[in-house]
Amino acid sequence: MLERLGARFVAIGLVLTFAGCGGGGGGSNPSGTGSNGAAGTPASNPAPASSPAPASGASDASGTTPKLAAATPILDGTTLGDTHWPAGVTATGGTGQPVSGLNCTLRSTAYTYAHLSIYQNGKLLTLPANVGMVEPTMTAPTGCAYPIHTVDASGKIHMDTTSGAAYTLGQFFAIWGQTLSASNVAGVTGSPVAIYVNDDGALTQYTGDPASLVLKPHTEITVMIGTPVTQVPTYTWTDPPPFNPNPITLAYGGVVGATGAWPNGSTAAGGKGSPVDGMTCAPDMSVLYHVHAHLAIIKDGQWLALPMQVGILSQCTYEMHTHDQTGIIHIEAPNLKTYTLGDFFDIWGEPLTNTNVAGITGNVVAYINDNGDSRRYMGDIRNIELTSLRDITLQIGTPPVSTLATYSWYEPQ
Repeated sequence: MLERLGARFVAIGLVLTFAGCGGGGGGSNPSGTGSNGAAGTPASNPAPASSPAPASGASDASGTTPKLAAATPILDGTTLGDTHWPAGVTATGGTGQPVSGLNCTLRSTAYTYAHLSIYQNGKLLTLPANVGMVEPTMTAPTGCAYPIHTVDASGKIHMDTTSGAAYTLGQFFAIWGQTLSASNVAGVTGSPVAIYVNDDGALTQYTGDPASLVLKPHTEITVMIGTPVTQVPTYTWTDPPPFNPNPITLAYGGVVGATGAWPNGSTAAGGKGSPVDGMTCAPDMSVLYHVHAHLAIIKDGQWLALPMQVGILSQCTYEMHTHDQTGIIHIEAPNLKTYTLGDFFDIWGEPLTNTNVAGITGNVVAYINDNGDSRRYMGDIRNIELTSLRDITLQIGTPPVSTLATYSWYEPQ
């Protein structure tokens, strides 16, 4: 028996517009071209931008006057810098409680971003992923997110725009659980500490309280600790595609995409009743954790319908399965654990790599959309976690998808 998703999850497709230059987000992509960058922009080989004019009169405590470097083309989701801090927050950071006046809630449907680079003696340190993200629980299956957070290690700080609130660097560091002062930046100390802000090619040095620095959309903030860099980096981003304003209705028992790419049910290599990746198959499972994710597979511009009855056998049903060909993946389990896209493909019995999706080969580009907070996923796609109402798009071949689909989810009976 399926539970109701609730009306608050229905019809998440919105057209969202932001000012400024491109960015990565996806329920409203944090970009500056309506949603998330120019529609139809390829997900690779962005054209380099010309170098902004050098800053004038900006100098740090050492007397050095840095200049803006030529813009570096970057794919959204790319890890920048060397690992220094672990992913997520520290023990004193945001784990669900209000922090610095900000609450952890269901993700909104509109995001923009600012970018943060932290240098120690000229070396770029990676800003951790998942700062401000709280994992699902049995009682809160969607988890929660603070209105400012990171989803990858690109340096982008995603910011909720629905409330119209302004956020500060100090609030982000409070959620992270790290120190921010004129002499200590997330535990990295040294002198001098210099902060520069690039606002659409205008470089200025910020000399106030670091915690009070406002995170303006699409600005690039560079913090230098110790030996300064002589050129301040700037980036041009290839963002996820914008959202399609016309939601696709996911009707129970329906079909989304072209049928016939795969037969229904699991393959001979898939789940046959024995546990798969720790997931059991039971004739009458006690369901205490029940969520749904969505998978879209697009090959050379054609949407392929996911098979029905994957993980459903005559004698039992796996914790993860499909009922129809809408692309909805049902997770119905007695307890909470981490479920991944790779787990689903193992139950299905089909291969899944970054060059092979269920036997369809080619370069695979993956996008994740969490209720409007979207990005390109740059890691092993087997490790993509299946969380409540997460939309995953796998693009194989050409042309690149020009928009990311939005959905009106059905209410299961």
